[in-house]
Amino acid sequence: MIRLMIIADDFTGGLDTGVQFARKGIRTRVVTDWQADYREAADGCEVLVVVAESRHVTACQAYDMVYRIVKKSAELQIPFIYKKTDSGLRGNIGAELSAVLDASGASCLPFLPSMPALNRVTRQGIHYIDGVPVAESVFGKDPFEPVTESDVCRMIGSQSPVATEKGTADELPRGHGIWVIDAANDEDLLKAGQRLNEQGLLRVMAGCAGFAAVLPDLLGLKKGPEPVLPRLAPGLFVLCGSVNPITQRQLAYAEKNGFLRRHILPEQKLENGYFDSEAGQKALDGWKRTFEVAPWFILDANDEDISNVQSASYAREHQMDTEEVRRCISGSLGRILPGLLESPVNKSLLITGGDTLLECMNRMRVRQMEPLLEVFPGVVLSVFEAGGKARYVITKSGGFGEETLLCDLKRLIETQACNK
Repeated sequence: MIRLMIIADDFTGGLDTGVQFARKGIRTRVVTDWQADYREAADGCEVLVVVAESRHVTACQAYDMVYRIVKKSAELQIPFIYKKTDSGLRGNIGAELSAVLDASGASCLPFLPSMPALNRVTRQGIHYIDGVPVAESVFGKDPFEPVTESDVCRMIGSQSPVATEKGTADELPRGHGIWVIDAANDEDLLKAGQRLNEQGLLRVMAGCAGFAAVLPDLLGLKKGPEPVLPRLAPGLFVLCGSVNPITQRQLAYAEKNGFLRRHILPEQKLENGYFDSEAGQKALDGWKRTFEVAPWFILDANDEDISNVQSASYAREHQMDTEEVRRCISGSLGRILPGLLESPVNKSLLITGGDTLLECMNRMRVRQMEPLLEVFPGVVLSVFEAGGKARYVITKSGGFGEETLLCDLKRLIETQACNK
């Protein structure tokens, strides 16, 4: 029976939230079809994560999707609903929280956007990334979805007429509407969760993976044996569709420390049908050969110039708007991956960027995935089935991870190989 429904606005976010339950032995599944039969999709799991992919649609479309998911969950009598939001406040957060309130009939919706493990915290209603207000951080410079407001109540108010109120674990709000609750550390999140639970206010709630991490005990979910890290395939292939500077620093560091890095050219990622051409097939064959011989290989959708000037120029020349560019890049990466995985060479796989992950899985007709554990904070190991066999994939949002992440994964894989 499904005890908790999590509604995520993108794929990597669904995994990094779902893993907070899976890593404690709670059966958890992530599905990408928000209109699926939830009971059938869950197949005995207590936690079902539905990826609505609502981040890049209009606020009205996001509201409609989330409203319908919550209504469907209520019909199935799922006792707890968690609206997963982006820890950098990207997307249609105000519209989606309004949909949860309206569809559930609840009088209030506690919203805890903090993720202290990655130094993303809310103080006095202002959201901070590494000590900087979010609108002034790397998330404010995102070319596809820049965050322009650091005050969480004002950000919600720009998308929703619902009343908002700030509060803390010690002084919870009292009015109707959306409650924005501060948390500077994990203890604050736990304390707020306990207070809300005492008052019976965890039926509908919202936040990112940070607050989700304190819910397994509060909701009384059934735990099983905790998963252990399986032996990862030797080598690592990284497919990057993220423009986030945090990911770019990780790739640059890895390239300086033994990884081979190749950049996808503007016409390769932005020209419709490029990979069906002779030149496109030649490029795919070349990357496949590299995949088979280079143990540590990065295929990066960014230009060699990290400001992506060449791609921006190509997009202007072909009158492509930002949304079209985003779709083309993820679509191109989805076209590339299945061919590489047909290789007899088995290699560990890391995909960064929710759009990229979704397109890759869609190409392979993968509609569900099970998170297993966090390899590092925000870096999730999951398992899926493709071609009749189980495959592991490591995923992360573009803004997650230390600069040394890829080299840390390389060291982990090498250590496992030495400890046969």
